[in-house]
Amino acid sequence: MGQRKKIAADAAKEAKKTTYFAKLNNCPTSPRKMRLVADLVRGMEVNKALGVLQFTPKEAATKLEILLISAMNNYEAKTGVKPDAGELKVSSIHVDSGRMLKRVQPAPQGRAHRVRKRSNHVTLFIDKIEIAK
Repeated sequence: MGQRKKIAADAAKEAKKTTYFAKLNNCPTSPRKMRLVADLVRGMEVNKALGVLQFTPKEAATKLEILLISAMNNYEAKTGVKPDAGELKVSSIHVDSGRMLKRVQPAPQGRAHRVRKRSNHVTLFIDKIEIAK
């Protein structure tokens, strides 16, 4: 590895130590449905977001709730400190399209329609709340 790449790799590794996130790959929900729930909690304080997800009736909310708890556990593992109430916020959520399963639905007169079963990848970042003085 060249010197320039090594410096960039070391800088990225140092930045990752202070980044707290969790990832969910190939979640069998369409990205559009997951984005509806992700928009509810984006930018929210973590405990408040957990409450919102717990009482949201959509199926995607339970998967995001588990992901948020995982991100909080990652924060605790990296820092060694249990997060206090009001200390963390959901800084960003990315919902990207995952793989698509293509299936066939029988149609009238011997035809067939294609059914696309979509999945998504969700990345959830949490960060400390900066208190302005």
